[in-house]
Amino acid sequence: MPVVSPEKLATLQQNGDDVRNICILAHVDHGKTSLTDALLATNGIISPKLAGKIRYLDSRPDEQLRGITMESSAISLYFSMLRRSSPEATPEPKEYLINLIDSPGHIDFSSEVSTASRLCDGAVVLVDAVEGVCSQTVTVLRQTWTEKLKPLLVINKMDRLITELKMTPGEAYIHLSKLLEQVNAVLGSFFQGERMEEDLNWRERMEERVAAVAAKEARIAADQQVSDSGELAFQERDDEELYFAPEKNNVIFGSAIDGWAFTVRQFAGLYEKKLGIKRSLLERVLWGNFYLDPKTKKVLGPKHLKGRNLKPIFVQLVLEQIWAVYNATIGEDGGKGDPVLLEKITKGLNLTIPLHVLRSKDPRLLLTTVFSSWLPLSVALLVSVVESLPSPKTAQAERLPDLLKDVPGAEYIDPNVKNAMVSFKKSKSDPVVVYVSKMVSVPESELPENKRRGPLSSEEAREMARKKRAEAIRMQESSAEGGDGISSLDDLSASMDSMAITQEDEQKAADPEHLIGFARIYSGTLSVGDEIYVLPPKFSVADPHAAPEPKKATVGALYMLMGRNLESLNSVPAGVVFGIRGLEGSGILKSGTLCSQLEGSVNLAGVRNLAGKPIVRVALEPVNPADLDKMIRGLHLLVQSDPCAEYEQFSSGEHVLLTAGELHLERCLTDLRERFARCEIQAGAPIVPYRETTVRAEEMRPPVNKDLGRGVVVGTTSSKQVTVTLRVRPLPLEVTEFMIKNGSSIKSLYSARKAAAVEGDSVETPEAEAEVTQDEKLAVAAAAAADDEVSQVSKILTPEDLKKQLQSLLETGKGKEDWKDAVGKIVAFGPKRVGPNLLIDATKDQCFSKAFPSEAYSVNGSQEPSRDDSSLQAAHLCDKVVYGFQLATEQGPLCQEPVQGIAVFVEDISVASAAEDETASARDRAGRLTGEVIKTVQQSVHKGFLDWSPRLMLAMYSCEIQASTEVLGRVYDVLTKRRGRVCSEAMNEGTPFFTIQALLPVAESFGFADDMRKRTSGAAQPQLRFTGFEILDEDPFWQPFTEDDLEDLGELADKENVAKRYMDGVRRRKGLLVEGRHVVTNAEKQKTLKR
Repeated sequence: MPVVSPEKLATLQQNGDDVRNICILAHVDHGKTSLTDALLATNGIISPKLAGKIRYLDSRPDEQLRGITMESSAISLYFSMLRRSSPEATPEPKEYLINLIDSPGHIDFSSEVSTASRLCDGAVVLVDAVEGVCSQTVTVLRQTWTEKLKPLLVINKMDRLITELKMTPGEAYIHLSKLLEQVNAVLGSFFQGERMEEDLNWRERMEERVAAVAAKEARIAADQQVSDSGELAFQERDDEELYFAPEKNNVIFGSAIDGWAFTVRQFAGLYEKKLGIKRSLLERVLWGNFYLDPKTKKVLGPKHLKGRNLKPIFVQLVLEQIWAVYNATIGEDGGKGDPVLLEKITKGLNLTIPLHVLRSKDPRLLLTTVFSSWLPLSVALLVSVVESLPSPKTAQAERLPDLLKDVPGAEYIDPNVKNAMVSFKKSKSDPVVVYVSKMVSVPESELPENKRRGPLSSEEAREMARKKRAEAIRMQESSAEGGDGISSLDDLSASMDSMAITQEDEQKAADPEHLIGFARIYSGTLSVGDEIYVLPPKFSVADPHAAPEPKKATVGALYMLMGRNLESLNSVPAGVVFGIRGLEGSGILKSGTLCSQLEGSVNLAGVRNLAGKPIVRVALEPVNPADLDKMIRGLHLLVQSDPCAEYEQFSSGEHVLLTAGELHLERCLTDLRERFARCEIQAGAPIVPYRETTVRAEEMRPPVNKDLGRGVVVGTTSSKQVTVTLRVRPLPLEVTEFMIKNGSSIKSLYSARKAAAVEGDSVETPEAEAEVTQDEKLAVAAAAAADDEVSQVSKILTPEDLKKQLQSLLETGKGKEDWKDAVGKIVAFGPKRVGPNLLIDATKDQCFSKAFPSEAYSVNGSQEPSRDDSSLQAAHLCDKVVYGFQLATEQGPLCQEPVQGIAVFVEDISVASAAEDETASARDRAGRLTGEVIKTVQQSVHKGFLDWSPRLMLAMYSCEIQASTEVLGRVYDVLTKRRGRVCSEAMNEGTPFFTIQALLPVAESFGFADDMRKRTSGAAQPQLRFTGFEILDEDPFWQPFTEDDLEDLGELADKENVAKRYMDGVRRRKGLLVEGRHVVTNAEKQKTLKR
């Protein structure tokens, strides 16, 4: 197919029915980029001989070096095919535009998958025929399910079944059937989970309706109940359309590296005349338990075999033909092919093979030539994309109504905007809605307006030569004046080379980066020069003018995304994936929505996606301190252009970069040094997050205060004016997990409580107001990232549901008597007001305001501090106690990491009267005591925490490794060395591979992938996914104190305390005191250095 001009592609954008927006999704190394190469070859972008080898869309040098995709890339392709408008009509050529996005498969770059899938209407999901369903395969299938994309399955690398596993066609058919069942089982689990939720919601609505009806009069109630139950009849949904089945033409079999692919429909067309069976019937029976009677040429079901040993039709008519081509071209076991068989195949298929190919010594060239003439990959895939996947118009009508229900403030969206999006209106007068999924950084020299188009004209070539000659003569004269004349031609060429290098360096230094939005337009038409509102992800449609008010941006340029290149566009209609420039400084960070109107607009960026949270942190500093400003500017650019990277500046002055994993970190540092900061940057050791908790262990030291009991602390301020009695207890594990998963519900509870307090004009002390403001900044910025790392996308619970579920968890299980009525007395959650720790009011007077609304109003009404300010009461100090609790749980006693899983009961607050302060008001005295009370509460919580058995919680990766039996032992060696724990091991049926599931501490994971590859010679590739925190069941302060331990281990406990090693490492990094660092055990054995 000839090269297609950008103008032709821009023309095709105008007809939305002939556009397809697709993304290619798969596990790492399952062949996405190789498949894309075969499609690019059809448009003349690369040579067909290089397809599968050049990996054109891997445009970064590190992508080519590692052989994996790290950034999603988009390209527009032209495709023409014959289509019938009706079954009787003659076929007519029809042109299509395919906007294709190639996404990464590595777990570290799953955020790139989320941004790609949000822009598309259909997905091509690749599965390796040998490896089968892997961890990322499940992730991308879930992504297609949540985004409501229509998927197309490609079973890739089928050549491995022939060349590596040496399967017969019959064995390969059984293997493929099982593989298809595995993929469909994943889709079935998603459907089942959704149906169970719908069933539960339906039952709840029925119960509410029946309860309401029963309260009315008997006759009216009976009539109403009949009609209501009729309205609410549970709708059963058919799940048949969800699954992949070759007879539905949504499954493609192929090999991207060998350049072939086919669907069942293609073979049905080939055998239609030969067998005399209608094509539509043959499509239905080519896959499955159907057999062909060789005598009667009739299709038989399994019941009519009558004991005959026949092969399934798919084996006989399809797979055996593929196997025959491999045997004829490359032969079995790496031997020579069969020229006689090859001649028979080419005659039967009416193929012409060029003479130079037949004489070639490379058998793979012969193989790819036969297949490219018979079953070209691009035809099978692009025909299936056009026929099976929806156009933007059809997809928006199906997807957007459900998507718009989940948008924040859905009820405030202007009906005209909603109608324009769902109905795919694209005239200039219609509202414009654009979703920007990510920002891409492009050097200025690569923008189309700065690139030369076409070859140099003769005048330009002469002018360039004249300038070079003049520059060479000038340099020669200047050197001759200095006394060293350039006498030789070599010196002249050397000087010209140095001049060229200097010019290149100057050009490189002066090549700034520009941020291009990676976007999809849903309605209207956007043109260069248009002014449009930029809505950030936290924009509320209910209050569009709330600060910060969205800014207006002018569209600087529009681009067609062509992989490594960009092509300029004047305007883009609805349904197109494109690039947009002009959003710098408009308030958009990573993603956002562009809308032509502010009131009644829609915030598409507010819908949460499945992108993972960054877990690996690294402190950065420039090698040259003068480059600090450059580094900070570069970090801001990096954060904008990377969907997952985040940047924080700690109070200590550290500049910290947060990334998804080790490979992602390496890529970010490379970009920072070479593109964004352009200076040498030194990265520290990775900073791994920990959590601190406490448990009730079997063997614990006696409590510090035996009279009061374990965990009870009486804290007195330094001025002896206030005494606070606290009791610290570990929370049940189920309660802690519940609060972590519902962090967003707790946050919404706090926001509602604060809004109610503002509306009620409640009076707070100035200190409390300042504290709330300061802490709220932390809560808003970091609640979702820091405390919700483990939580999945979950529904926000109402305060009543949250309270009810929390109460049922607390009041069931062991020790439920201690937690009776505790939920009604909850004052605050912590840290950052949304964490998994509880502050509970156990004072006699109940002087604290409560977290849940019902108690909050009643208590605030009666327990407000007295207005006469005559005497200082405990109620004046409540907000200080709460703030002390927040600080204590934010920085635990072990190594100042966040605490989780404790409850703090405030049992008493007593205030001593001070004779010298009788003239001072209660408010003044409370202000002076603020720091003392906060510090005392913080220290008391830490003492109570340490009275139990403290534990560190390690951040954990779940690790999936596929390895053959030969390297299994080495895989276990590497895992054991790094404190990994194998959870399961299963053999993939029909292959020599094992799938190993293990858990690995994040702290031990750095260098793990490289170590694994070295030890197994590249045969095992681990995939690491952050799964949350796990308790390390070892007390960091443990010392032998029982007689048995002292007898076995001695006083020094000669065994490594792993928890203490981790704790000391964090304390050393933070500059805290590390105990036992300089302890000398044998002073007489120390070397004395000579002075």
